[in-house]
Amino acid sequence: MSTPENKMGRREALKWMAGAGAAGAFAPATLAQKVENAGTPTRSATDPNLVKAVLDWKGVLAESELKILTALCDLILPKDDKSPSASQAGVPAFINEWVSAIYPIQQADKLVVRGGLAWLNTESLRRNGKDFVDLTEAEKTGICDDIAYLPKAKPEFAFGALFFAKVRDLTSTGFYTSEIGMKDIGYIGNVPLPKFDGPSPEVLKHMGLA
Repeated sequence: MSTPENKMGRREALKWMAGAGAAGAFAPATLAQKVENAGTPTRSATDPNLVKAVLDWKGVLAESELKILTALCDLILPKDDKSPSASQAGVPAFINEWVSAIYPIQQADKLVVRGGLAWLNTESLRRNGKDFVDLTEAEKTGICDDIAYLPKAKPEFAFGALFFAKVRDLTSTGFYTSEIGMKDIGYIGNVPLPKFDGPSPEVLKHMGLA
């Protein structure tokens, strides 16, 4: 059973939708400045201890928001024969940590993400009479097709498209910086090699150097 602590009610959803729009969600730079001027907590003058790093903020997304976010992330990066889904790589937790940070950019993104999650579920209820997480894949795709590309989105879908672009970017970032994502693209990383033979003949030919 949902509790007040883990469920975003209708009033809370409307607040985030209104807040994201009123704060200028269509102009991220303006939004970030607005959040900064509103009294974003400041950090100390020195950097944190990166050896024993400790997060000093808790995740702000409610359980109901995380469920919607998980469904959306897995629609953006679903499981396939090669790799697991975005949620299996921990992407929703990454996004929750991102939007919970106290810095101006993340605070601006929080307005877009929380407002967008509320918008997405409201649109789902309007179209299908069901929460987004309960939709079929085709029904989810039907909504996302209208918000998948901001420059071509209809005016009524402009905020949804801005939100989708933000979540798509964060989903890709979270997935491909995870261990699972690095394996997916074959990234080896900074590992020692017993010897280095230089670029292969194929690479040199491609670069016009052979």
